[in-house]
Amino acid sequence: MKEVINCFKDNNPLFNKPLKEVSVEEGMEIAKELFEILNKRKDGIGLAANQVGIDAQVAVINVREPIILINPKYVETGDEIPYYEGCLSLPGKAVHTKRYNSVVIKTAQDDSNWYFSGAPNPTDGQTGWEKQERNKNDQELRLLETVCIQHEIDHLNGLNIMDRQVISTITNKKIGRNEKVTITDGQKTKELKWKKAESLVESGVWKIV
Repeated sequence: MKEVINCFKDNNPLFNKPLKEVSVEEGMEIAKELFEILNKRKDGIGLAANQVGIDAQVAVINVREPIILINPKYVETGDEIPYYEGCLSLPGKAVHTKRYNSVVIKTAQDDSNWYFSGAPNPTDGQTGWEKQERNKNDQELRLLETVCIQHEIDHLNGLNIMDRQVISTITNKKIGRNEKVTITDGQKTKELKWKKAESLVESGVWKIV
């Protein structure tokens, strides 16, 4: 059985290369092998073919249910959101990124489009604690699945989390929550308390000036 290549230790010539399209039959065989690797490792929720040295546009995901991606393409994307993610090929490394809160994709094995979204579900009027917790957990899983889809499609296009990294301007300086800072998005400038500005800066859109 193949193993995930640690790109910090070993060279993976496919890691930064767009992969070739394959037939559905070949893709299904590769997907079966990828699931077996994931199940053996028990520490990941997605895996792309190039992470184990296979040149093929195939990836698998298992967050809410097993999903196979063969030659996936974006049809539509939603709004950008900040996220924090790691990668099995870059163990111990996690970075802030920007992802979409929803995506519509198409794959070679299905004629219909697939919709993934981490957006909140409309309320059904039930506001009990257990209902709220279930909705919260469901939303978190759906968002994780949506981001994982994007993460794996990136791999198939020769991209990884380092290509998506958003560098925060906050490094060693400790800023008090009530301390005022001036931030800009390149067009507008705002002066806010850090407790309000922090999420804007972490999104990567706004920077401290």
